[in-house]
Amino acid sequence: MGDRLKDKVAIITGAAKGIGFATAQRFAEEGAKVIITDISQEAVNSAAEKTPNAEGYAMNVTVRASVQSVVDQVMQKHGRIDILINNAGITQDARLIKMTEAQFDTVIDVNLKGVFNCTQIVVPHMLEAGSGAVVNASSVVGLYGNFGQTNYSATKFGVIGFTKTWARELGAKGIRVNAVCPGFIATEMVMAMPENIVQDIEKRSWLGRLGTPAEMANVYLFLASNEASYVNGVALEASGGISL
Repeated sequence: MGDRLKDKVAIITGAAKGIGFATAQRFAEEGAKVIITDISQEAVNSAAEKTPNAEGYAMNVTVRASVQSVVDQVMQKHGRIDILINNAGITQDARLIKMTEAQFDTVIDVNLKGVFNCTQIVVPHMLEAGSGAVVNASSVVGLYGNFGQTNYSATKFGVIGFTKTWARELGAKGIRVNAVCPGFIATEMVMAMPENIVQDIEKRSWLGRLGTPAEMANVYLFLASNEASYVNGVALEASGGISL
């Protein structure tokens, strides 16, 4: 247990499993009041039960009324939101010539519009407080692209665009905005890929393995904490050096 986030209120989207859940647990260990959000009430309840000092809220990042409702409840109860981790994301992979319009639209809606919705609704409360930290989930795919991920790559490149723009707009107001670009992490989403592709990724990493959700949680922790007080507008690659 530490106190790097003592008394901070942190909203984490897509926090019922994977990197989001690991981040929720890590933040709780460091003294934060963690607001776990995800699309399923059952999933957030389960995640909140396993996380000290956490509350679970069902929230759909693509529905502004849903986001507004959760943010209003958090403000009413805690009076502040210090940290926003825009972690929620989905994949619907297909090569360009095979991708359906629905696959494209759904991924853009969650991964890009969802980040816009959450940040636009949370930031006014940070502005009022004169401080805050926003951390957006991009990806190495948002730096280098990836076969079969037209939609996902576009959103993750886009999230870096958000990050650089908001860092300029909000920095002088006391709000830092950064992004994390994870490589291939051993989450359900990645482990659902064919085994031969997972093995190929492991070979391409200079550390010879996939990353873990806990390792990504530490990167989010650094960027959200006061230790990163002069870090603003970065897209931090945490990939084991896969791009080298």
